[in-house]
Amino acid sequence: MTSTAKRTKWDSNKMARQDPLIVRPVTPAEYEVTGELVVEAFRTLGDQVGGLYEASLQNVAARVSSGDVLVAEMAGRIVGTVTYVDPGAELSEGNDADAGTIRMLGVSVDARGHGVGEALVKACMDRAAASGRRRVRLSTRPSMKSAQHIYERLGFRRDPKYDRSPAPGVNLMAYVLDLER
Repeated sequence: MTSTAKRTKWDSNKMARQDPLIVRPVTPAEYEVTGELVVEAFRTLGDQVGGLYEASLQNVAARVSSGDVLVAEMAGRIVGTVTYVDPGAELSEGNDADAGTIRMLGVSVDARGHGVGEALVKACMDRAAASGRRRVRLSTRPSMKSAQHIYERLGFRRDPKYDRSPAPGVNLMAYVLDLER
């Protein structure tokens, strides 16, 4: 495991403000640690991650085959991850040929409040714009309040017609962002 693939506990209070936040594609050597990070992030929000969805979160190699899996690295550690997919891909959400989809955003507990989630979402917005998409869509659980604040601050708005419940007790709230052309 390389030093960039480590995801050990670190004291965010000791993190130097000048430590750069780097958002980049995940490497194969980081698939396992990236999958573990996103599962842990979902669990800390009270989500009952298990079964098929946990397997999907952990299977970074499968996500890479369907879209772009990005990681955020800070102080030599992976502290966040997100998946961006174009329309029609296996992981895309909704029936919107003009929208890219943001999936599986997760930030390490120790790195929250340092702009990691926002940087990952912006990277997905950039990818959508670069691929000619008119919109970006995502779904979030009602419990994911800090993520919803990020989305709203970046200009996303609720889109209830795309709300869904993929499993009993799992309610997802849809958001959309119209991109400038």
